[in-house]
Amino acid sequence: HATQQHQRRSLRLKDYDYSQEGAYFVTICTQNKVAVLGEIVDGAMRLNRFGNVVNKCWREIPHHFPDVEIDTFVIMPNHFHGILVIHNCRGTACRTTSINNMRRGEVTSPTPRGAETAPLRKHTLGQIIAYFKYQTTKSINRIRLTPGNRVWQRNYYEHVIRNEDDLNEIRQYILDNPVKWDMDENNPTRQLPEPPYDNMVGAQNFVPLRQGDKVCLTR
Repeated sequence: HATQQHQRRSLRLKDYDYSQEGAYFVTICTQNKVAVLGEIVDGAMRLNRFGNVVNKCWREIPHHFPDVEIDTFVIMPNHFHGILVIHNCRGTACRTTSINNMRRGEVTSPTPRGAETAPLRKHTLGQIIAYFKYQTTKSINRIRLTPGNRVWQRNYYEHVIRNEDDLNEIRQYILDNPVKWDMDENNPTRQLPEPPYDNMVGAQNFVPLRQGDKVCLTR
């Protein structure tokens, strides 16, 4: 949040190598969580011009980063959820490596900085997200004639996907996002669930007795 800029904490895991092979769940929110990417209609996301820009740029990530594969993702009115898979090798020959390893429980063991790494320098998750945010911001500002304006919040949220169960649960969460928009914490007009009936009856008229008050019983 802009008002907490000077108290911002890093959202990354300390000493974790974000260029290593693995799957990552990322969430990126628009600046001030303004709904600029479209709207939810009947439980489905309807992209506007800016949402289409985001869709195009995300799908093009593997063209700019050959060691990266995109998985399930969703564009919401004011935020984005997606899964990225970073591979140890380059090209289409290794596209399923991380997912297959995940099924065997061999993925996302943290690699401390300074440990042995592959000779070829790989792109980090932060570099990939920075490129995505830069390209979408440049294109959206060109459309709306607002050069230099922020489209996204400064930071982003990430989760290292540990195994296949984790992967499938996150995939389902992403797919369910549009139909659960009314309850989404990122929805500024979200509808909170009503309290149980027993908790509502008489609650607003209840005044606690003070010492010395007289109680009048009626039949």
